[in-house]
Amino acid sequence: MTAPARVGLLFVDGIGWGPDDPAVNPLSSYGGRILRLPELPDDEDAVRLDHGAWARPIDACLGVPGLPQSATGQTTLLTGVNAQEVQGRHLSGFPGPTLRAVLLEHSILKQLREAGRRPVFFNTFRAPFFDWPRDRQLRMSATTVANLAADLPFFDVPDMVAGRSLYQEFTGHDLRGLGFDAPLYSPTEAGRILARNLPEYDFLLYEYFRTDKVGHAANHAAAERELTHLDEFLTAVVAGRPADTLLVLCSDHGNLETPAVKTHTRNPIPLMAWGPGAEAFVSDITRLDQVTPAIITLLP
Repeated sequence: MTAPARVGLLFVDGIGWGPDDPAVNPLSSYGGRILRLPELPDDEDAVRLDHGAWARPIDACLGVPGLPQSATGQTTLLTGVNAQEVQGRHLSGFPGPTLRAVLLEHSILKQLREAGRRPVFFNTFRAPFFDWPRDRQLRMSATTVANLAADLPFFDVPDMVAGRSLYQEFTGHDLRGLGFDAPLYSPTEAGRILARNLPEYDFLLYEYFRTDKVGHAANHAAAERELTHLDEFLTAVVAGRPADTLLVLCSDHGNLETPAVKTHTRNPIPLMAWGPGAEAFVSDITRLDQVTPAIITLLP
C-alpha cells in the first residue's frame, strides 16, 4: 500500500449507512455527492464512489447490545480501544471516569505526539473554556479529552481569524451570534482553509457534530439542508487536499440516515477515504476500533 505523507481525519457525528431510499434516507435524497452512499454491498467490501473515495460500512456496535452512543463511540474511534466493552454498555453524552481513563491513556493525538509526530485538533474553542481548570475541561467531549491527553494547545477565535482553525460550525455564524468577532466563511471557503492547513501537520483531526443534532430532530427536510451545507464544505476539503495526503471520514454511530425516529441506529457507519492507499486502508477495516491503529500504522 502506498504510504501517505499525512492523514486528515474528519469525524462527522451521527451518520449511518442506511438503505439507498430517498423516501426515508436524507443521504439518498439531499442531492449532493460526497455523502451519497449506495445500497449496502452484499459482502460489505470496499466500494469505489463516483467522487473518487473508497468507502466501506463498518461495525459501530462492537458486540454490545443496545444502540451505539456518542461517548463510547467517539472514545473508541479516538483510541482504538473497544470502549463499549470497557464501559460494559453504550454511553451517551460526554465520557465519564471510565472512558476518560481510556482517552487519557490511548488518545490517538497522545500516541502520535509521543511517537514524535505532529498531530493537531483543528477545532476552534471559545471563552470561557480557556479559563476553566483542567478537571472541568476533562468533563467535556471525547475530542477535548483526547487533546488534553496529548497536552496539545487548543485553538481560539483569533486562530480562526488567522485561518489556523475552524469552529465546529465552520462558517462562523454561530460565533458571531454569541458575540465573538469571528470571520464569516462560506462552506467552500471553510473547506479550503482546512485543506490548506493539512501540510502543516502529520495528523489533523476535525470534529463536526451538527449532523447528529439535526438527526435527533427527526426532520427529513432539515436533514437534507444540513447535508447540503456539509457537502459543500467536504467537497472543498477533498478538492484542496494535497495529493500525498490520505483524507479519512468516519462517524461514531448511525442517526441521520433514519430521521423518521429520534434515536440512534445499529446501522453500520461509513468509513471513507481519499488519497494514497485509500482502497487498502478502507479494505482492512471492519470495525470502529480498528480505525486509530490503522492510522498510526500508516504514518511515517
